[in-house]
Amino acid sequence: MAAPSASQRLQVGAPDPELETSPIVGDDDEMDVEPEVAGGSCVFNGVAYPPGSCVLSGDELLRCERPGVWVREGELRPLGPAQ
Repeated sequence: MAAPSASQRLQVGAPDPELETSPIVGDDDEMDVEPEVAGGSCVFNGVAYPPGSCVLSGDELLRCERPGVWVREGELRPLGPAQ
């Protein structure tokens, strides 16, 4: 099964400091984090997502990993005009 395209990924916007958001780490960061949501789910702006979910925060692709942290997958940039 192919990965969803950028247009099929949920755009969640920027983290709101007033709402709960799980830690966001880079691939190289230590993931010594206590789970905040049962089952290892991630939270972004108060909404829970299951492990394996991918969302866009602006142009940054985030993937939910156990124990409930967002891992930066990189940036998605819009394609330029067709030539």
